Order: sequence, then structure tokens, then C-alpha cells
Amino acid sequence: MRRLAPLDIIDQNGFRPNVGIVICAADGRVFWAKRIGHDAWQFPQGGIHHGESPRDALYRELHEEVGLEPAHVEILAQTQGWLRYRLPRRYVRRTSKNPCVGQKQKWFLLRLLGDESDIRLDRCGKPEFDGWRWVSYWYPISQVIDFKRGVYRQALKELSRALPDAATPPDAEDRHHA
Repeated sequence: MRRLAPLDIIDQNGFRPNVGIVICAADGRVFWAKRIGHDAWQFPQGGIHHGESPRDALYRELHEEVGLEPAHVEILAQTQGWLRYRLPRRYVRRTSKNPCVGQKQKWFLLRLLGDESDIRLDRCGKPEFDGWRWVSYWYPISQVIDFKRGVYRQALKELSRALPDAATPPDAEDRHHA
């Protein structure tokens, strides 16, 4: 796979284009990963590089962060538009001419076709995650860092149309896990 220079592309509104990746197992549970060195869990995600399509970024990030190849997954759905979240002020780097105030994301729902043993968090030189587990489809909404919660809710709700068994309303699941 061709390696692109990691250029941050920031749009005129200060949002960095990004892909979010939801990987589901045959039973509908989703891949939930622990950030290396932190007690913070999230879905795999990453920036779209200059000259890269969202689908190309999906496959690059999937390999870098999770160790999976395109043959290991099937794309079930993707969000139609860009979903945005703003970073809290303390995370905004003001040193650049065009500071990044948040991310705009295209989300993809994938079904794992390969084996769990195909998942390798150490495929790249600098791993993003040091642990993972399967969780119920709606669980991440109540567990992700608060400023990403709205985007997770929007993405999972839109992507759930491709998974008939994921029909539990997000609000009911939030109360269950709160």
C-alpha cells in the first residue's frame, strides 16, 4: 500500500477530514479499542491525507491501527454526509495559521470476514491502541469521551440501518450503560 505524507488538511472552517471505523463481528458486537497508555476507549479513526479519498483513508487506517487488510472486511454502510465534532478549547493548537477546531468525519461500518487472529494492533511502527474487546453495538455512545459522544450517536444511528439486529434505540441503551 502506498504511504502518503501525513499532511493535515484543515478546511476553511477549521475542521480536519477524518474517517471513523466501526468493525462488527458476526453477532453484531463492535470492535472497541483502548488508546495506548491511556484509559480511553474509542473506535479506530484517522485523518484523510492530501490526495486520498475517504475509502482509501479507511483502508490505510484499518491496516495501520487494526492490522486488517481489505480482504478481511466487507463494507456494509457509510454515512452520507460529514459528521462534525468540535475539540474542547484545551485541545486546539493555536500555533498554526489555520488551527484545527475539530474533525469532520465519514464513518464506515465494516463486517469482519477474517478471524479475530487477523486483528493486530502492532502492524505499524507507532501503535494507536494497546487493547481491544467486542462490545454491544450502542455501548460506545455512553463510554467515549464526552466531546465525541454526539458524533458517535449520529454515526451509529445512521449505520444501524445496515444491521437489523442493532435496532435498540440509542437512548434506551445509554440509560442501560449509564
